Amino acid sequence: MKYIDLRSDTVTKPSQQMRKAMFEAEVGDDVFKEDPTVNKLEKYAAELLGKEAALFVPSGVMGNQICLNVHTRPADEVICESDSHIFNYESGSPAALSGIQLLPINGTQGVFTPEQVEPFIRPKSAYYMPKTKVIEVENTHNRAGGTIHPIENILALKKLADKYGLKKHLDGARIWNASVETNISVAEYASHFDSISCCLSKGLGAPVGSIIAGDKDFITEAFRVRKSFGGGMRQVGILAAAGLYALENNRKRLKEDHQKARLLAETIN
Repeated sequence: MKYIDLRSDTVTKPSQQMRKAMFEAEVGDDVFKEDPTVNKLEKYAAELLGKEAALFVPSGVMGNQICLNVHTRPADEVICESDSHIFNYESGSPAALSGIQLLPINGTQGVFTPEQVEPFIRPKSAYYMPKTKVIEVENTHNRAGGTIHPIENILALKKLADKYGLKKHLDGARIWNASVETNISVAEYASHFDSISCCLSKGLGAPVGSIIAGDKDFITEAFRVRKSFGGGMRQVGILAAAGLYALENNRKRLKEDHQKARLLAETIN
């Protein structure tokens, strides 16, 4: 019996065209930055995201955790929304890998406002408190059913973070979905953050992998942290080819997913 698996966009499988791209991929040793397909993917992703540089990583969790590690020191604090992926679905990695703690704030459908966040920013003079270092935003928001974070609120959060000298990280695992729905480019979304992590293996259909992006100094350090987290990969162009195919061919097709999801919801309702 045939069935349609609607549990998650993580159950997507590579198309025949994507598999062909993987089969034909030119490879090298990516730990030495010698894999031409990985290098091409990272360059293309950085251009799409409007950042100086990008890095291919094995998973979205690793991508988020590398970014948080680069932005912080042990005992620092990251403000996030209480239903965020980094708080609920990343196995306590901020504490385990970087020695940092998360401060979850209750939002509405995954969205918190500057007025909600500001009272929780630690005073710099309070030596007995952890240091607030990062404000993290998730767009679109998983546990909120795919809610798109309003760009106006993102701008307001950026203004707040800049006021206090805080870093901004975007968990953009599904930023491609937000972009095709709002017609706001991924580069526009990413421009308001110091770092972004975005997934290739959900609606885009690649079998594995995520991209993180930021300025060159950030990615240089992220490259080192990726290795320390066990994310250094060798002839990984076979996987990067799938991600490159996904970015070049599947981004606009997410609109079809949205239309079908809306039709299904309306029909069930």
